[in-house]
Amino acid sequence: MTIDGRKPMRRTAMPAHGALRALWLAGLLALAACNTSETSSSDFVDDIQPADKLYNQALADLDDGDMKNATKTLKTIDQQHPYSEYSRRSMVLQTFIHYRRKEYDDAINMGKRYVALYPSDKDAAYAQYLVGMSYFRQIPDVGHDQSITGRAYNAMNEVVERYPDSEYVEDAKAKMRVAFDQLAGKEMLTGRYYLERREYLAAINRFRKVVEQFQTTRHVEEALERLTEAYLAMGIVSEAQTAAAVLGHNFPDSQWYKDALALLKKEGTLPQENTGSWISKSFNSAPAKSG
Repeated sequence: MTIDGRKPMRRTAMPAHGALRALWLAGLLALAACNTSETSSSDFVDDIQPADKLYNQALADLDDGDMKNATKTLKTIDQQHPYSEYSRRSMVLQTFIHYRRKEYDDAINMGKRYVALYPSDKDAAYAQYLVGMSYFRQIPDVGHDQSITGRAYNAMNEVVERYPDSEYVEDAKAKMRVAFDQLAGKEMLTGRYYLERREYLAAINRFRKVVEQFQTTRHVEEALERLTEAYLAMGIVSEAQTAAAVLGHNFPDSQWYKDALALLKKEGTLPQENTGSWISKSFNSAPAKSG
């Protein structure tokens, strides 16, 4: 009872499940309002183009000299068709484009990747050759470090040994001879430096390396003459005589032999080979390979 004697009115509460139902219906209405346009699966999928069409487009771009677009298209092939025959072809073509654009590190990496993945493929020899050429184009002047020259030699040697029937073998051999001669030239440059400073042992070690390891290069004649000079300066006459004798036997018309002979005569002696010398033994053994 209230203070005025009337009974209080009772409020009817909405059941909990009724409230939830109302919220659910409101959500459905909101979704219906938002779903005025259908969502297609194509919204989540890239525009896939046929691999052969992409590859031919890359070739056309390359013919037009547009290497930038060609590279972009080839990368699309790798992304959209990673295990296809055209993806394999695109790797070789990308290696070539990088080489032509003088992006040698990229060419080397791509070429090596191709050879590692497809060592027996028909284009593997070409990919390896491009790796070798990318190193070869970076060979520095003989006065600088020749590490990259060694890599060029080794890369071309891979072409010769792994793909002996390929069309790139003869040029690979020619490039090997150039690199081999450059490596010998670096040893001679260092040897002459030590000789001028009268550091005879250090000089002899450099000239000895040329005689033993680079015997097929044009530098071996000078190396033998320089050995004659260095050994005479140290008073090791028998080795000086042997160096001159071996030089005269193998290169009798060489100006370097005439110079070595003149040095010996000045000291009152003549060339005479000591067969127990390392110099004689190195020339009696098989000559070093130069490709």
